Amino acid sequence: MKIYSADTWTIEELTEQIDDAGRRTLVIPAADTKQAVLETFSKVLDFPEDDGVDLDALHDSLHDVADAVTDDGEAPVTFIWQVPAALRADRSFGVICETLQDAESYAGTSLAVIAVCL
Repeated sequence: MKIYSADTWTIEELTEQIDDAGRRTLVIPAADTKQAVLETFSKVLDFPEDDGVDLDALHDSLHDVADAVTDDGEAPVTFIWQVPAALRADRSFGVICETLQDAESYAGTSLAVIAVCL
């Protein structure tokens, strides 16, 4: 997982670089709390309704995305997660980062995450 400051790279610049590399981009909009982040990921990843909205559902959905790249021949994906200062100050930021890093490890080159600190 790469972490950048919004002062260094804009979302548009990162998206252009990702597109140039032949990858898909999914932007995860900013959310201030753990639950709001999970709900945002849920909307973007379209969590199955019976999975709920928690870290386990995020974990499973990220693995599903990685499997779709490998099994279905979809283009690799890079998530750009916009992270506000309020969330970085909360310990849940670290827990969410660990979940995302685990998914990257599982996926190899199929899935990457960039956190952009706002």
